[in-house]
Amino acid sequence: MKRLLLAVAAIVTMSFTLLQTKPVFYIIGDSTVRNGSGTGSNGQWGWGSFVAEYFDTSKISVQNHALGGRSSRTFITEGRWEKIIANLKKGDYVIMQFGHNDASPLDDTARARGTIRGIGNDSSEIWNPIRKIKETVYSYGWYMRKYVRETKEKGAVPIICSLIPRNNWKDGKVGRSTDSYALWAEQIAKEEGAYFVDLNKLIADKYDQLGEAEVSKFFHGDKTHTGLDGAKMNVEIVIQQLILQNPGELAHYIVKK
Repeated sequence: MKRLLLAVAAIVTMSFTLLQTKPVFYIIGDSTVRNGSGTGSNGQWGWGSFVAEYFDTSKISVQNHALGGRSSRTFITEGRWEKIIANLKKGDYVIMQFGHNDASPLDDTARARGTIRGIGNDSSEIWNPIRKIKETVYSYGWYMRKYVRETKEKGAVPIICSLIPRNNWKDGKVGRSTDSYALWAEQIAKEEGAYFVDLNKLIADKYDQLGEAEVSKFFHGDKTHTGLDGAKMNVEIVIQQLILQNPGELAHYIVKK
């Protein structure tokens, strides 16, 4: 009986140790990464909802913390990033995609979620009508730097994605953000030594091949949010890039290719 109890105790200890040391793949972003509760209840899906299907979750945990309506700024000011940082450890990964909501006003009464355009150290003192406090708002690049630097400080691996393109077309080509958020995301990744997945370009290239009529089927309800098929196509591109770039030996955990 004593030996049995010791064996059980050893198994419990080993299981707890594995749970504590198993790396985590954190996903952060907006509704194009996880829409609503991530179950497609409104017909809209984000690509982050399907990431776990590609990983051996007995060896790595996948946590999708992306949330609709958030910008690179409000994901921080609402305390969501702080909760991740509190648990982030060496060997973890953080993949991030922001930009769609960063173009919003800085201090409107609806969301107050915008950021200053660009990657500089500009700042603006505002009264936040949502939070009822004074707030210093920085540039999109400033917030992205913060994510990358704090991820690296914890010994984790940062991966920046440029924002997915909207379903806007001109002269047979889908619109791209090559002079704004996609460019700024790439610039921060290069400056800070983060991995970079240019979803804006990669997905737009695919859209151009398929054409406007076919691509429109990938969206649901508007020109920003993807339906099931659109989200699944996007996640395939994400996974392909993770395998190709293999940040921090991440490809070791990918089983569905």
